[in-house]
This record gives sequence, C-alpha cells and structure tokens, in this order.
Amino acid sequence: MSDILHCDLNNFYASVECRDDPSLLGKPVAVCGRVETRTGIVLAKNYEAKAFGIKTGDTVFEATRKCPGLVIVHPRMERYAEFSRQVREIYQRFTDMVEPFGMDECWLDVTGSHLLFGSSEEIANRIRETVKAETGLTISVGVSFTKVLAKLGSDMKKPDAVTVIPKEGFKEKIYPLAVDEIIGVGPSTFAKLSKLRIRTLGDLAKTDPEVLVRHLGKAGIGLWRAVNGYDDDAVKEQNYRREVKSVGSSTTLPRDIESDEEVKKTLLSLSEDVTRRLRREGLCAGGVAVGIKTNDLKYREFQIAADCPLCSAPTFAKTGFRLFKARFDRRLPIRALGIRAINLLPAEISKQSSLFCDPIGLDREERLSEVSDELRLRFGRDVIFPARLRGDLGATHGNINPFRGQESRYEAEILGSAWIETGRRRAKMCA
Repeated sequence: MSDILHCDLNNFYASVECRDDPSLLGKPVAVCGRVETRTGIVLAKNYEAKAFGIKTGDTVFEATRKCPGLVIVHPRMERYAEFSRQVREIYQRFTDMVEPFGMDECWLDVTGSHLLFGSSEEIANRIRETVKAETGLTISVGVSFTKVLAKLGSDMKKPDAVTVIPKEGFKEKIYPLAVDEIIGVGPSTFAKLSKLRIRTLGDLAKTDPEVLVRHLGKAGIGLWRAVNGYDDDAVKEQNYRREVKSVGSSTTLPRDIESDEEVKKTLLSLSEDVTRRLRREGLCAGGVAVGIKTNDLKYREFQIAADCPLCSAPTFAKTGFRLFKARFDRRLPIRALGIRAINLLPAEISKQSSLFCDPIGLDREERLSEVSDELRLRFGRDVIFPARLRGDLGATHGNINPFRGQESRYEAEILGSAWIETGRRRAKMCA
C-alpha cells in the first residue's frame, strides 16, 4: 500500500498576483483573460472574490456584476511557471516520485520517505510549511492511500491545510460527500448520475458497476473502483513522460471570421505551434482533426487520415483546410478554431510515397521547419513566421498578434527559398 500526497497550490494565479503586489491583499481579485480578444473569463480568483459567488469560467461581465469592486489582473503565465518549478523543487526534496497534474497540483508518493521525514501527515505539514516560508504561497495537502482519494482530501479543507483520509474508515469520511466532489465527475457525468439518482459518493460506491458501464462507458468502472478504494494507479517518477496521444492548438478569435483566407491563416498559425511540438516530441501526424465553434457557441470536430505522415506546418495546415472545406457546412461565422495532430507516429518512420505525396517537397518543408526551430530557440518564438500571417487577424500565439510593429524581426514565407532579413541579424538560407 502506497502513502500518497496530493499538493494543491491555493488560488494559484491569484495568490501569485497578490504576493507580487501587496496592495491587492484583502481585495477581491480575479485573474482574467482579455475582453478585447474574447478570452475574457475568470481563470482564478482569491477567497475575497469567491465570497461574492465568482466562479472560474465566469465571464468578466458576470464577475463584475457579482462584485462591482472586483480587481481584474491579466495572467502572467511565465511568472506562474516560475513559481510552479520552484514549488516542485521543494517537493523533490522529500521524494523523487512527483507527478504533476497541471501547473498547480502534484501527486507525491512518500512511501519510501518515512525514515527520513516521519509519517505521511508529518511530511505533508513539513512540505506545507516549507512552501509557505520559501515562496509566500500556501498549499492544501490531501493524504491517503490512492491518488483519487488524496486529491479528494486536498479539496476538503482549504487554504493552508492537511487532510488525512486513512484506509481504515475512509468510507465514513467520504461517502456523505456529493458525487461531483470526486475527480472525473464533470457537469455531463454529474447529469447522467443524477438521472440514476446517484447523488453522493456512497450512492456511487453501492451502484452495480454494470449499470455505471452501461451509462458512462469505461469511465463508470473507473469511478466505481475509485470510491471503493480499489484505484491502483501509481504515482509516476518526476522524469516520467506520459504517452502523447494527440497534439493540438486552438484559439478564440478576436472577431468572428467567415472568409476562406482568414480560416487558412488561422489554421496555418495554429499548425506552426502544433508541428513545432510534434518535432520536439519526435513525432509526426498520421491524421488531422479540426474543431470549429460558431458564433452560436456550438462546437463540432472533424477528422481525416493524412496521405502520408506530417510534421511541417504548411502541409499540416493544408490538410486541415481541405478537411474544413469538405466537412463544415458554413452557415454561421466562426468564433473559434482548433487543429489537432492525431494517429501519431514516430518521426523516424519511413514516409511511404503515394500518388498524393510529394516526398521532395515534404523533405524541403521539414528542413526549413528545423531551421526555424533553431532560430526560435536562440532568439524567441516570434523571431520568424510565415509571411502570409503578417496582418491584423490576431489569431496567433495565444490570441496576441506578435507581428504588428516588429520590423526588427525576421519575416519569411515558410515555403519560400530564403529567410528575409529585416533587422540587424542576417540569416539567409537557400533550400
């Protein structure tokens, strides 16, 4: 039996902002996206804002209506990543079994740490106190014998607290809780369980697993095992990397789009990010999926198999656009677009020629992409980009248009024969 901790940074984004700007302390604060790019939703809030009923996912309009005095700050992801790394380094002083779950949460297996640091509860408190002393942030820690129950424990008491759910007597502690308290029960699953009159974790534990599988699929048996204490998912080592099943990127556009050219530009911009990550992982795409949200907020996704493995943005984007044209019945303007690489394959796999493939052209695109990766690594991610993306669409790189007013940076048509020097640096290359 393992001894597992789940450590959760309290109100992480908002806590970092209040730490860096003490004038925010005691005020209702929400970290929100930008209204002008239509990503204006609440990403995080502090307890003062939560007292007004503000929830993660509220629009800025909804949040300010609930709390007229709400202080809104925009996210600084690099700063949050810096604190995330610092906190994980603290966890690693106590165990090498540290499995991240997002930027602000981690599971720790401390089974082998007792001789050095004491009981699981003592370790949890030492970690909590160390994080507070060294970063100024607080964490809540759940202590239990499975990952699911440890996470449930960290949610039961906040902020700056430790909650133990022991194997002996865990049922009495968790079964009275609402069924949506456990990880894996979102709004859709909650609605299905409600129809089955499953309202508490105790109800879920006593339900016939076959009934859950019939209504929830494989997730049903997973939930049943979790609430009965049978979950045996182990905490992964700190250098463990999950198998990548798909790689995608999406954006909510600053304005609705309707023309083919705007769709092409957006897909190409997103494909730059997707294929760069594919190359970093040593993978290529055996298929492409395109997701579309129209301005009535309805979402649909389509998939297509690629003619040959893809890892360069132009061909990846062209495949996505071909899918878009073939499957999307355009009646309404488009509010958001996404594109995913699916059916992933190792990059070293031989590229089987077909009637629809141009192996020489693909090789040329990939070599150009590799050079662009090196330039971005040295000089920043926006140092080079396809020339056709220059403009005011504002759909790239996290909804921030990096191309406006940056004459000192490189511009290049990714399919062209040379990098075009627009600043002091020169990087001409003939393909």
